Amino acid sequence: AYGEYIKNELTQDEYLGEIIREKLIYYPTVTREAFKHTGRLTTAIESGQLFKDIGLPPLDPAVDRAMICGSPSMLNETSEMLDAKGFKVSPSLGQLGDYVFERAFVEK
Repeated sequence: AYGEYIKNELTQDEYLGEIIREKLIYYPTVTREAFKHTGRLTTAIESGQLFKDIGLPPLDPAVDRAMICGSPSMLNETSEMLDAKGFKVSPSLGQLGDYVFERAFVEK
């Protein structure tokens, strides 16, 4: 459902369509069923498969930024991975960092 929406509707958006067509790389992956890409996204990043599939170099804090959201365990795993790659988390709202994460599920 999301894939079709992104490919067929968002790309035609009056304001964002051009940017989406030129910049957005939609890479769906699932863990519980047969699909083109299977497994955890963090595994695809660590193994390099994600970058092989999309034709871009591995993550680099000198040029890349990340925004992550998901379950608390996914946030922890992804944060640890980014930290190990030299990314610095944004300490709080309005403060610069190499990545931010959805705090609504973490800070309760």
